[in-house]
Amino acid sequence: MKENKHHHKPSPPKAWTYTLPGDWTVMAGKTDTDNERLSLKIAAPDDWWFHVRSMPGSHVILRAKPGIEPDRDTKKMAAAIAAYHSRARGGGVTAVSCTRARFVTKAKGARAGTVNIRKDIVIKVRPALP
Repeated sequence: MKENKHHHKPSPPKAWTYTLPGDWTVMAGKTDTDNERLSLKIAAPDDWWFHVRSMPGSHVILRAKPGIEPDRDTKKMAAAIAAYHSRARGGGVTAVSCTRARFVTKAKGARAGTVNIRKDIVIKVRPALP
């Protein structure tokens, strides 16, 4: 039996997955291609997106929960994961951009993993894993 190419689901992106207190799920992409799929295909519009500012690093998604906003500590933990999975890992306090996944877009012709973001806030954290 021949496989129908049009219904082939892409394999899930390779990502580190963490569970934060309160049962929040955080995913961090491993490669540029994984980052792009995580940010543009896997993330729901209400998920939170994190990325260390001004240097290479993983795209990090904090999964939204219907009707519940993550508190400041939860967002800071997700931001710390983004800082950890970046070139800032060995540094001190690092600036991390945070926005809703709906504000993450890809520019035409941009290389894999390169995105544009709008309406971001900056969270300053030390790189860490939960």
